[in-house]
Amino acid sequence: MATRTATVASEVGLHARPAALFSRAAKETGLAVTIAVDDGDPVDATSVLRVLTLGVGPGQQVTLSADGDGADDALDHLASLLESS
Repeated sequence: MATRTATVASEVGLHARPAALFSRAAKETGLAVTIAVDDGDPVDATSVLRVLTLGVGPGQQVTLSADGDGADDALDHLASLLESS
């Protein structure tokens, strides 16, 4: 399983629009991607509602995980998205 840690750059954290953009990008990978805050339970990153329930704020670190072909590249892209939004 591949993992990446990213710091959320959005001024509003993963709220509404940034969460929707991130979830859409996670879904487009075709992989089972999860996102977690600190040592909390990971949630399905393709679900906007689940991502919103994490309550991720600006500057907060999250851990992304995925399994399968292309997981490393997919997580690099998703981490970059979080760190630049």
